[in-house]
Amino acid sequence: MSVFIVPEGLEGERVDTAVARMTGVSRSRVADLMAQGAVWLAEEPLSKPSFRVSAGMLLTVDMSEPVRVATTGAGLADGLALVYQDAHLVVVDKPAGVAAHPSLGWDGPDVLSHLEAAGVAVATSGAAERRGIVQRLDVGTSGLMVVAKSEPAYSVLKQQFRDRSVEKIYLALIQGRLDPLEGTIDAPIGRHPSHAWRFAVTANGRPSVTHYETLEAHAAVSLLKVHLETGRTHQIRVHLAALRHPCVGDPLYGADPVLAARLKLERQWLHATHLGFRHPYTNDWVEFDSTPSTDLQTALEIARSDYA
Repeated sequence: MSVFIVPEGLEGERVDTAVARMTGVSRSRVADLMAQGAVWLAEEPLSKPSFRVSAGMLLTVDMSEPVRVATTGAGLADGLALVYQDAHLVVVDKPAGVAAHPSLGWDGPDVLSHLEAAGVAVATSGAAERRGIVQRLDVGTSGLMVVAKSEPAYSVLKQQFRDRSVEKIYLALIQGRLDPLEGTIDAPIGRHPSHAWRFAVTANGRPSVTHYETLEAHAAVSLLKVHLETGRTHQIRVHLAALRHPCVGDPLYGADPVLAARLKLERQWLHATHLGFRHPYTNDWVEFDSTPSTDLQTALEIARSDYA
């Protein structure tokens, strides 16, 4: 069940068009959902695709799974799912290959451009190219991230991230096996002294804390559950590389490309699987979960088979 607030950009649109743009599915798929009684305005089902929506309307769409964008158009990011949306925030499930926001030197898809193309208005707080962004995921990392839609939500969510009260859990497939199998990595992270585009554990870096638990240990790789206490750029990748157990498929931080090829992996095996925080308006604790995408699951299955 997904709840959407109609943004100002969709004022006056047909309901099938509005729902299609907010969810990323086709109008024909929306028509099918409406025929099944799966689209509501307040508590009343909507059956006419030609019904015109108004900004601020609350639409509920019953979908068994987050709907992923099937086609790529101007601004849309193929495979990005809108998991939850209300007047204050939107939670997305970001695929690998999609940046959090536009930036110099990046000409690929990004979350903010996708939201704009889908008619979702976000907060104006923050730098112009990062408006509404309260957290970021690396381009090569998939999973959950939240974007603020209102100015108060931006302030409240940013403070929660500063206070380390947000629950951020990742799954990571690493090379080798950590000893101990469960523990905490407390090591400061800063710019790499020799490579400006990389980060490293440095004496004058910012405090960085990563908690991990080994879920599976195989001959060549291990699957970890990682809980981030802080949120530094590339934190998980840097901390694990510092222990000489980089994420599989992460050559920037020393991963073996031969192993990645054997696992048919073309990016780092790292997925933001769980996100929990206090809703900035209701103060209720809300949680969201995401399953690793097909490429990551395929790599893990090969590892289980070949390195058992």
